[in-house]
Amino acid sequence: MARREVTITGTGSYVPERVVTNAELSETLGENIDDFVSNTLGIKERRYCAPDESTADLAEAAGRRALESSGITAEELDLIIVATDTPEYVSPATAPVVQARLGAWRAAAFDVNSACAGFVTALDVAWKYLSADSRYEKVLVIGAYAMSKYIDPQDKKTSTIFADGAGAVVVELGDQPGILASELYADGRLASGMGVFAGGTAEPITEAVLKAGSRNRLRFVSKYPPEVNEEGWPRIVRSVLSAIPRDASDVKLWLWTQVNLSTIRMVMGKLGQPMERAHTIMDKWGYTGSACLPMALDDAVSKGRLEEGDLILLTGSGAGLAMGCVAMRWNPRRAEDCHRVGKAGERGKGTGPAEAP
Repeated sequence: MARREVTITGTGSYVPERVVTNAELSETLGENIDDFVSNTLGIKERRYCAPDESTADLAEAAGRRALESSGITAEELDLIIVATDTPEYVSPATAPVVQARLGAWRAAAFDVNSACAGFVTALDVAWKYLSADSRYEKVLVIGAYAMSKYIDPQDKKTSTIFADGAGAVVVELGDQPGILASELYADGRLASGMGVFAGGTAEPITEAVLKAGSRNRLRFVSKYPPEVNEEGWPRIVRSVLSAIPRDASDVKLWLWTQVNLSTIRMVMGKLGQPMERAHTIMDKWGYTGSACLPMALDDAVSKGRLEEGDLILLTGSGAGLAMGCVAMRWNPRRAEDCHRVGKAGERGKGTGPAEAP
């Protein structure tokens, strides 16, 4: 079987209109948080959803922009994967909601929840679908995050960091190598360290839970060891680069989980790479979890930071503990001589798309 090259042909992102500054949070919390949040985390402001805005709204808007960027229509999609740990509902999944709104009636749809490593996990899944199954040629991968819905505004540890947004990419068969290698990692011993612990089967939402006030909110229960990222990020990127094989110096753009600017600086130093090769967006959009990597990629594309053939490393990590890394060449060209083979008919029908937010 001939190798099927897979590449990103379009990017898109979306943030809500409401801007929340460090000054506003300082007033809410009754103390000045700007020095640490601006200078250590690198966050100056973030975006929050409106009361009537939710994860599916963000995902739909980012998805539409990625489709427009790629030049394909929703009807051409074979699969939609939404990476989120702030889903529209406990059930059903968010991806079918987005599928219906976009009018992607041929596409299968499902969610991936690997917390803040969700996007790289979903991108890995999309790559392997396209590589292995000739029925798939066009996949929309979305990272979406509406964590403001789960934040306690009086909790300094979470309210200063987390924000809302969505990023998306269209992944297709390409005429040049695009996605080159990947690696996923998990350590469930750290699963109880951070999360939204009420709302699932272990602790359904009850009046007692709501009165307690914190179990259905995002909480840091215990601090992750700093070496999780400071040592884990260099380890996983070196492993992925060795599979290509390439050196760190070959990477033109580094995209890291956008949670802590000082950690990114430290890791870039450990890798011997100049900080200007790392693209960051947390200053204007805060930390958007599973959405931050596709948002950063789209921002880099819009700023003209990528040239064809550039090597990119995307590395994400978050609660679980989950971590993932994808190496890819920036070759946003689809394969002109690839045709659908053996399509098993239309996967679904509907009445039409919902309006965009």
